Amino acid sequence: MQIDSLELQNFRNYENLSLRLCRGSNILYGENAQGKTNLLEAIFMACTAKSYRFTKDRDLIRFGEEEAHIKLILRKGSAPYRIDMHLKRNQSKGIAIDEIPIRRASELFGIANIVCFSPEDLSLIKDGPVVRRRFLDLELCQLNRGYLQELGRYGRILNQRNRLLRDIPFKAGLLDTLSVWDEQLLSSGTALIEIRSAFMKRLSPIISEIHGRLSGGREKIEVDYEPNVKAENFRKKLSLLRESELKQHLSLAGPHRDDISFRIDGRDIRKFGSQGQQRTAALALKLSEIELVREMIDDTPILLLDDVLSELDSARQNYLLKILKDTQNIISCTGLDDFLSKRFPIDQLYQVERGKIRELPRSDTKVCSGYRFSDTIKE
Repeated sequence: MQIDSLELQNFRNYENLSLRLCRGSNILYGENAQGKTNLLEAIFMACTAKSYRFTKDRDLIRFGEEEAHIKLILRKGSAPYRIDMHLKRNQSKGIAIDEIPIRRASELFGIANIVCFSPEDLSLIKDGPVVRRRFLDLELCQLNRGYLQELGRYGRILNQRNRLLRDIPFKAGLLDTLSVWDEQLLSSGTALIEIRSAFMKRLSPIISEIHGRLSGGREKIEVDYEPNVKAENFRKKLSLLRESELKQHLSLAGPHRDDISFRIDGRDIRKFGSQGQQRTAALALKLSEIELVREMIDDTPILLLDDVLSELDSARQNYLLKILKDTQNIISCTGLDDFLSKRFPIDQLYQVERGKIRELPRSDTKVCSGYRFSDTIKE
């Protein structure tokens, strides 16, 4: 699986861009705030219909413009795909696959499997459960189209049920309709719980193995899915919480409150782990995502790395760079010293500056001589 080309029009700080990518390592080099992350965001957006930076569609459109376009060409095996995305400031996005418009963004999932790793991911452990649920949802949506449909259904049911809980005190007779929404919440929520549970059972041993390598075998991590309620107890818990939900006007039980636990020597490192332990666990979680995708689709996912090497120590950098060698990866960075010192092969190099990108000949990197990359681009 690989991306062949990317074209942008009025996306973020890019007025017009045409970029060809190679099979191996594509390095986007430049100072901060030049547009490197915007390129990775455009690729992720084209493959998932979402921004990994929690950005609204209208904020992706270049300042002063009303619409933006993304065109992505990728290959999966021998099959080529073209993805076109049309973002409008005051309307829903339009998406076409091979020039045929699709009605739902869910039809996009499954075409490309993409793993994105940004500095924010190093906070996956210490931040709240929302970010860990988002990790689960993003990965499962790419691997299981049925999960994506069920997740959307659950969200709609949850919103309707919460609205009903808010309206019940003001409208007579509404309380009698709550049981109807209970049944729908139970049906959809149970499906999500079961899929998440099966996914985490498969992911957990992979995380454990990778974490052991990252920690040099000094620590053993235990990772478990923490459902807010088990599927078999969901109905009972809804009944027990009925009075509290009516008082708080909010649904208090269901997969929208799930979490993932991380323990070393029985201690919950979300609360009691050192910063180093939390960062190692977060890295193991993201790397296990890569391995699991390889197992499930019998192919390598596309990897996006948004300036993360500078956030890792030498041992973790080495481990990450080893994994990258068998994949197409697109990496943003402000310096090439980490790649040069570790003799990491750079297949294609791009200089990014003020929304413009320049492809540099591979020979300019002077990898073998160990020159600083900045010395090669002065004009």
